[in-house]
Amino acid sequence: MADWRWEYDPDSLLDGLAPEAVAEVGRLAQEIAVRDSMVFLDGASYTGSGPGLRTESQGLVMITYLTDVRGERIVVVQVSWFS
Repeated sequence: MADWRWEYDPDSLLDGLAPEAVAEVGRLAQEIAVRDSMVFLDGASYTGSGPGLRTESQGLVMITYLTDVRGERIVVVQVSWFS
């Protein structure tokens, strides 16, 4: 399993979120990165098309993200916090 990572775009995406929301986003994004590392085992040498834009929610947080298989990362592009 590769050491996949997660990041967000734009840089201001998490601005204004409560600390517990930011922590929840990080936890969920890391969970997705680990899962995707096990699904896309080829990582940087992957030659297929990516899975596209996806959404996942857990608890009070919902994130929309892209899986960059060749970059071995997920990129969070939208966050919804239902408090």
